[in-house]
Amino acid sequence: MTQLVVPDVRWHASWAAAMLEFGTDYPHGSGLGDPAPAYDEQGCAAYAAWLRSAAHTPIREDWVPCSFFWITDGTEVVGFLALRHVLNDWLLQEGGHIGYSVRPSRRREGHASRALALSLGEAAAIGIEQALVTCDEDNAGSRGTIEGAGGVLEDSRNGKRRYWIGTGEVSRSAPAGDVAARS
Repeated sequence: MTQLVVPDVRWHASWAAAMLEFGTDYPHGSGLGDPAPAYDEQGCAAYAAWLRSAAHTPIREDWVPCSFFWITDGTEVVGFLALRHVLNDWLLQEGGHIGYSVRPSRRREGHASRALALSLGEAAAIGIEQALVTCDEDNAGSRGTIEGAGGVLEDSRNGKRRYWIGTGEVSRSAPAGDVAARS
């Protein structure tokens, strides 16, 4: 069962494993900054607290308020998701409201599709009626995920396909048994 959970140190071991699995690839939706957090329990606790604070106050000068979630299967962290509350110019052009990634070993299991559907419900809850979701031109998997969630292609800018998804009708179509967990 795919869930969106609020970042918390109780997920330390699988969070660290997920982060390490990405290697040098940037895990979209993770909030990973510079410098990267320490992957020990103390580093995870500090990082999770930092991410939780972002919903109220942008955690960096050039960021907007953002709700960060860790995508889990109920037992381990399988990916990351960021729900940006508003769009600045860069997000409008390329980044979108929602950014996500699934760790390489857990791809093609439906987690991205279910996490995106769950995040649309979260977006509706904070007043976003139309969510912008983008993907790289050559990312067929993400393109399929977005289109499967009802994404309507507006255009492509700077190598990014830009889709709009209504949050009302799509958020109700999350697969049965998948719930957003707040912990």
